[in-house]
Amino acid sequence: MAPNTISVGLPTHWKSKPFQTAQEAESMDFNFADLLERVANNIPDREALVCGDRRASYRQLDEDSSRFAAHLLSCGISKGDHVGIYGYNSIEWVTAMLGCYKIGAAPININFRYVDEELIYIARDADLTALVFDVAFSANVNRIRQHLPLITHFVSIDWADEGESFPEVEGSVCFYDARRDAQDQPLPPRSGDDHYILYTGGTTGMPKGVVWRQEDAVMILCGGIDMYTQEPIATPEAMADRCLAENAMHMKSLQVAPLMHGAAQGAIMRALFEGSTVILLASKHFDPHEVWQQVEREGVHILMVTGDAMAKPLMMALEKGKVDGSSYNTSTLFAFASTSAVFSPTLKDRYVEKLPHVVITDNIGSSESGFTGTTIHEKGKAETNAGGPRVTPARNTVVLDDELNIIPPGDERVGLLAKSGYIPLAYYKDQAKTAKTFVTAKDGKRYVIPGDRARHNSDGTITMLGRDSQCINSGGEKIYAEEVEMAVKAHPDVLDCLVVATPHERFGQCVTALVQLHSGARAPDIDSLHTACASHIARYKLPRRVYYVSSIKRSPSGKADYKWAMEEAQLLYYAQLRTEDVRT
Repeated sequence: MAPNTISVGLPTHWKSKPFQTAQEAESMDFNFADLLERVANNIPDREALVCGDRRASYRQLDEDSSRFAAHLLSCGISKGDHVGIYGYNSIEWVTAMLGCYKIGAAPININFRYVDEELIYIARDADLTALVFDVAFSANVNRIRQHLPLITHFVSIDWADEGESFPEVEGSVCFYDARRDAQDQPLPPRSGDDHYILYTGGTTGMPKGVVWRQEDAVMILCGGIDMYTQEPIATPEAMADRCLAENAMHMKSLQVAPLMHGAAQGAIMRALFEGSTVILLASKHFDPHEVWQQVEREGVHILMVTGDAMAKPLMMALEKGKVDGSSYNTSTLFAFASTSAVFSPTLKDRYVEKLPHVVITDNIGSSESGFTGTTIHEKGKAETNAGGPRVTPARNTVVLDDELNIIPPGDERVGLLAKSGYIPLAYYKDQAKTAKTFVTAKDGKRYVIPGDRARHNSDGTITMLGRDSQCINSGGEKIYAEEVEMAVKAHPDVLDCLVVATPHERFGQCVTALVQLHSGARAPDIDSLHTACASHIARYKLPRRVYYVSSIKRSPSGKADYKWAMEEAQLLYYAQLRTEDVRT
């Protein structure tokens, strides 16, 4: 059973060594574990993590992750090995992740919704040699372990409530026993070249592991680029010592996406390296009322979500209020940010109206590129008249033509969003996809091209149009799914929407919308939907086929599952054809 606190009272020799001399400080790299240890030495008693009714200070998090690192070493897990983490949000999830980084191993994020075939795929593709898993998934682990001979060590996180029981995984070690019984031993040297591997969501195909150098990941994903100057922070010491500055605020951030999602990991690491307190949702399933309860109870300053799939239910819960009819207290909140998924302008307007004291931002990025741009929303400023959202590009973000030449601001051509500088090394074990995504231009500069189409506007902003993989070619016109989805969601009865292509006898492909309505809403006719869309997109982009579904399938983080959407739309289209044939 999980203890009430994560600390186990470590002896003093387990505590991270303070950085006392200039020589020691100069040896520090932009490495996840190094940064965490220095922050922990700076502010050991500050709360680092809150998950439900459990809390861990920076000292506790640092010491326990060191203990778990020693346990991994004692079991033969070493630098360069890959350790899967398969579980719901917990302090142990973060501890296991940091423990891997302390020995130079790479933790691998595993989607807890995966079925057996997907679990086997990712374990094999990532070459996992160890697996940390929640006891709730013990039966799944037992079914697939015979197919995973490389995994030699299993660690279970037992958070089960009183009366709950799960099957035992033979040979597994309980996380708390592993941490308690670890023997003191020196941890291997670390560097900024150690790997951070993030597996993509697999929304259009099988997941792929994006391999980053930790130094590059720190810069792009974890706050290493100063948000005001857009320049890299000079040294790791300067980054980790910000929490000691006289004007440093003790921030509290709530990351709504689950830990298995890259946006959540980046946000949490950034917060820890700043000395902030991170609040995690303890529930196994997203509950918008729990989010607002945490905002009120913990005095949250920054709330981070992934797109409309989370932001819409959150707005409905905020408007509804508490069970007793009173409103949630959001007075401490000053930033509401969406990352990694579409956040529609009409919904942003509602947030600006409901939370006038809060800055509403949209942060654009991907697993391959990291942060590429942002937009701060002002009510009434439509972002979809010229396509998708208009963002202020981040450092080294450009638009390239098909010959990899930079398209200058004001050029109306549609090009490929690209980024240079701090970018990943490759896709793990996929040379073909690596060669397609990570390219070198004629001038020798290396770019990552994740597949997003964009236009560079005369004011320096970039209009995001959507991914090539979701581009619909209807009668020779290229139509990007995301801009249509945002337009459809402008209709007041629409809760969620995904857009894909279905066959069309004349135009080749037809823009087809799968629509989920608000509870109790009646399905609007096609003319009503078109009227809602008309002020946002051109008429040739309007959805010509609309199918109403009970729910839109997304990942736990809110990212679209276009593979499911395509299959569902095809089924509904051909079922409609058969019905029409019968009627004829």
